[in-house]
Amino acid sequence: MKRAQWQGWGPGEQAEQHYLVEPRHLAGGGDLRHVSEFLRASGWRDKTKSGGLLFLESPDRTIRLAYDPSVLPGGWTIHGAATAHQDAWWVNLGRQTPVEIVAGLTDALTRPLSAHAPNVWAPLQEQRWRTPPAAQHVTAISPDGTAWLQFHQDPGGQAMWWSGARDQQGNGWTASFSATTPMHLVQSFSAALASDEPVMRPRGRVPHSGQIRTTSVSVLPSQLSAWQQARITAARAATWARNSVKNSRPRTTARPHAHTGGARTHR
Repeated sequence: MKRAQWQGWGPGEQAEQHYLVEPRHLAGGGDLRHVSEFLRASGWRDKTKSGGLLFLESPDRTIRLAYDPSVLPGGWTIHGAATAHQDAWWVNLGRQTPVEIVAGLTDALTRPLSAHAPNVWAPLQEQRWRTPPAAQHVTAISPDGTAWLQFHQDPGGQAMWWSGARDQQGNGWTASFSATTPMHLVQSFSAALASDEPVMRPRGRVPHSGQIRTTSVSVLPSQLSAWQQARITAARAATWARNSVKNSRPRTTARPHAHTGGARTHR
C-alpha cells in the first residue's frame, strides 16, 4: 500500500491521543523498538528468529541482548563476555522496566568510555533521592518512595546491584546487575532512572496507578515517526563517525613482509 493511500499519513492524517507519564519509572514497558532500533542503527547484529524472542549481538560479539516475555519473570537479559580488561557480567531487567530506562543502559553500550570515573550515585543525588542512614545496604530511594537503587552484599561476600520501582497497587519491576557490571553502565542506568523527564505512552497503554501523573497530548503519526527517525539517525551518525576515526588511524605495526615472487598461503 502506498503511503499516500494510508489514512494516517499526509495532509489528512489524524492526531492520536497520547499521555506524558511521570514519574517515568512507573510508566510501564513501552515500545521495544526504542531500544532495538537504536542498537541496530549502531551496527548491532539482529539475530532474532521469526516469531522468536528479540536477540541482538554487539559488533565485536562480546555482548548479547535478549527480550523474552514468555518466561517468568521475563524481560531483558544482557550478557557481557569476559575480555582482557573486563570480567564477564550480566544484567536482568523486568518486563515492565520502561524502555527509556533500559535504553539509558543499552545506548551506553554503543558509546566509547568517558575519561571521567563513573559515579553511580551522582545522578540520584542531583534529583534529591535520599539515602537512609540506617539501611543495611547502600541504598538510594526516590523522593516519592516508589523507586530505589541498592548495592547489595550478602554475608558470604556476594555482591550485586538491585533496582526497581513499585506503586501502592503492587505494579512495578525489578532489575539486577552483577557486581562485575561496568560502572559506567550502572551510572547510565541510574541517570535514566532518576531523570525527571516524563515519557510518552499511547492511549490504552498507561498503567492504572494512583501514583502517576499524566498529561494528555495530541500527536500526529508523522511526528512520532520523525522523533523515532531522529534517534535512529543520531545512532547511525555516531557509528559512522567512530568508524571513520578508527579507519583513519595510522597503522602502528608493519604489515608482514611478503617475498617478491614467493607463493602466498591462504588460510
